[in-house]
Amino acid sequence: MTESSGSEKKDQQKPKGPGVLKVMQSILAGAFGVQSDKRRQEDFSGHSPWPYIIAGVLFTVSFVVGLIVIVNLVLASH
Repeated sequence: MTESSGSEKKDQQKPKGPGVLKVMQSILAGAFGVQSDKRRQEDFSGHSPWPYIIAGVLFTVSFVVGLIVIVNLVLASH
C-alpha cells in the first residue's frame, strides 16, 4: 500500500516550471528574432508566462541601461 501511495503523490505533484537557463535562452532568442514557432509554443504550453515576462522586462531594462552607458562612455571620450 505504501508503494501505490508514493506513486500517487508523484502523479499529484505540480509540474515544475521552466528552468532559468531555458527562460534565458527563450528571452535571448526572442530578442534577436530567431525563436522558432515550435519553441515558442513549448514555452507557453502549460507554464505560467510570468517567468518569461519578468525575464523579458529585466533583459530590456538592462539592455537599455547598457546602451546608455556605452553612449555616455563614447561621448565622454571625445
